[in-house]
Amino acid sequence: MEIIRCHAYARAGLIGNPSDAYNGKTISIIVKNFRSQVTLYEWDRIEIVPSPSDESVFGSIREMTQDVKLHGYYGGIRLVKAAIYGFAIYCKSRGIRLHDRNFSIRYDTTIPRQVGMAGSSAIVVATLRALMNFYEVVISKQVLPSLVLSIEREQLNITAGLQDRVAQVYEGCVYMDFAKESEQIEEGFIGGCYEELPLSLLPSFYVSYSTDFGEPTEVFHNNLRFRYDNGELQVVEAMSRFAEITVEAKKAILNQDVDKLNSLINQNFDLRRSICQLPPEHILMVETARSCGVSAKFAGSGGAIVGICPDKNTFQKLNEKMESIGCKTIEVDF
Repeated sequence: MEIIRCHAYARAGLIGNPSDAYNGKTISIIVKNFRSQVTLYEWDRIEIVPSPSDESVFGSIREMTQDVKLHGYYGGIRLVKAAIYGFAIYCKSRGIRLHDRNFSIRYDTTIPRQVGMAGSSAIVVATLRALMNFYEVVISKQVLPSLVLSIEREQLNITAGLQDRVAQVYEGCVYMDFAKESEQIEEGFIGGCYEELPLSLLPSFYVSYSTDFGEPTEVFHNNLRFRYDNGELQVVEAMSRFAEITVEAKKAILNQDVDKLNSLINQNFDLRRSICQLPPEHILMVETARSCGVSAKFAGSGGAIVGICPDKNTFQKLNEKMESIGCKTIEVDF
């Protein structure tokens, strides 16, 4: 029996976020330290097997409360279901005939939940990769992120942008331009312009995240979307500045100007803070990291931060400081 295993990595928004959902520009790096994996094999019926994060049996009310705090009310089953449904609809709409064999599918993930490292989209990407393999269907790299986003938006009502999905499909380090004039990449899908940047030009990055608090992407973006759609000048201008910062960051990466990139990373967070009421514990993460002499900004919607860490001694100091406020810190493998 052939066993299909496909995965998608976590990602960190290096610069520009949250402008990806607002016709902006971003740069993201993949974080290979964490990933979601989907295992699929032929079966006599369609079977979606729950993972430990879908557990509904608890030893106490305290244990259940902690699980809800870390994982919310939904595990990954809804993501796998939505991905299967979205894949089937996509194939039907394009006249792609699928064979009649059934399958069993399960997922597993090591991506920290609700800290803005794209754990949900990783499950969807991994599921689609497994389905493409099983049914021998090819979906291009440029189209796949848009399909993933449409599944999350239309089936699950998740408010987000393309950034996470592009990073997880292309991997490495990707510069993304989501300007309004972006062309239709396939019937029903609009995408941006994506450019892969050489990993050899990147400095060393760290990611620090908390297991005690986080904020789902849809919670953060829902408020910002309302303000943007209503033309709040400060928000609209900030989105334009996020895009400018991203262009400057791309140039800094290509020139290997680490000092400039450090400054832009800090500017990105400071600008975000100027337009949003951020949780004090998330601000504390950034300020604690900066006290160690490193740059810091949110890696996503909150609960994880990313920045440049120049050497082992600085990383050790950073690790100790972040641990003192309940955060884990890793050196990014991309």
